[in-house]
Amino acid sequence: MRYLHTMVRVGDVEASLAFWCDALGLSVVRRTDYPSGRFTLIFLASPDDLARDADAPMIELTHNWDPETLDGGRNFGHVAYAVPDIYAACARLVAAGVTVLRPPRDGRMAFVRSPDGISVELLQDGPALPSAEPWASMPNVGVW
Repeated sequence: MRYLHTMVRVGDVEASLAFWCDALGLSVVRRTDYPSGRFTLIFLASPDDLARDADAPMIELTHNWDPETLDGGRNFGHVAYAVPDIYAACARLVAAGVTVLRPPRDGRMAFVRSPDGISVELLQDGPALPSAEPWASMPNVGVW
């Protein structure tokens, strides 16, 4: 058995791509519109994962064309990514307008949310980094 992907429903494709690709750094692997079913599937993967494995695990964004209410998001838990520098990753996200809900005070872990409320955990790849400001004294915001 091999892990393939995690599917999350999205309401606004452009806002979702701005978060998952522009801010978080994933790449679109493929995008397919299904006019008869009135939905779009967009598969995203980490460029680092794709460099190691063409069949890398992916995030599948599912956009139903007809309006629907998307609530929850946290009910399935979260997706997690290892990053080479937790502080640089969080700074990049903040610069992109993303709120860091659980800052990396410990130099190891942070949480953010996508525009559709999907909780994303960022973990320092390797040992935790030494505590550093502004993250060390930054409070939690909301829920993650």
